[in-house]
Amino acid sequence: MAVGKEIRGKIKSFENTKKITKAMEMVSAAKMRKAQDRMRAARPYADKIRNITANLALANPEYKSPYMRKGAGSKVTGLIVVTTDKGLCGGLNTNILRAVTNKLRDVQQAGGSSQAVAIGNKGFSFLNRINAPVVSHATQLGDAPMLEKLIGPVKVMLDAFVAGKLDAVYLCYTRFINTMKQEPIVEQLLPLSAERLEQTAAEKAQYGWDYIYEPDAPTVIDDLLTRYIEALVYQAVAENMASEQSARMVAMKAATENAGNLIAELKLVYNKTRQAAITTELSEIVSGAAAISG
Repeated sequence: MAVGKEIRGKIKSFENTKKITKAMEMVSAAKMRKAQDRMRAARPYADKIRNITANLALANPEYKSPYMRKGAGSKVTGLIVVTTDKGLCGGLNTNILRAVTNKLRDVQQAGGSSQAVAIGNKGFSFLNRINAPVVSHATQLGDAPMLEKLIGPVKVMLDAFVAGKLDAVYLCYTRFINTMKQEPIVEQLLPLSAERLEQTAAEKAQYGWDYIYEPDAPTVIDDLLTRYIEALVYQAVAENMASEQSARMVAMKAATENAGNLIAELKLVYNKTRQAAITTELSEIVSGAAAISG
């Protein structure tokens, strides 16, 4: 019964794996609810400050912030890549990194170059593996994103844009749609995207928004744009964390089901093997008895 003993060992191993994946599924489900609450709480602020910033760009004040100016023709594109620190979350990181790779290829084909800021260990490792220039990074963010950990790495990219070293800055992350669907997003962060300007232009024409600046336009606009960029990056990280926990919960649920299926198949094989061994032993006993009696 050496074969049966080996099968029992495999069954025991899969049962232990099933317990682990089931526990990870339950932990991810609990973390997912908290991550979704943080994400939904951050969305209204991010949307509102984005709209106000777009309207400021259309107000044509005497001072125009460098964050609103078009690139100086340096042909260098900045990418802020948001991924997870850990794996076991299905194709979440693969999908966003594929989108980043496509963006890098488009920039290269247009005759330009790129720089990247990595938020999350998976993206950081990937960018290093493909020899993409990484000017700053933030990893080990934990389950709750802290804005203080994000400001420093992102500021490196913003300072380069203000200095004219970058033509544009793109934010790459995974947007949470629902528990079963997460969408990789590559959107322009700086300068303010034309799509958003066109959308708010209709609103401004309808409501006739205008602003009075106190103490002055440069102070108000620069501070607001700084909050705007911080809010968008924080929102992207919050969306990515909610997507991570959802994807991990689904992946661990699938792993648990697959482990259960394998255990059932192995038990069937074990029972068949055991039954065949018993049948063989009975046949040998009967044959031996017949030989003795004969």
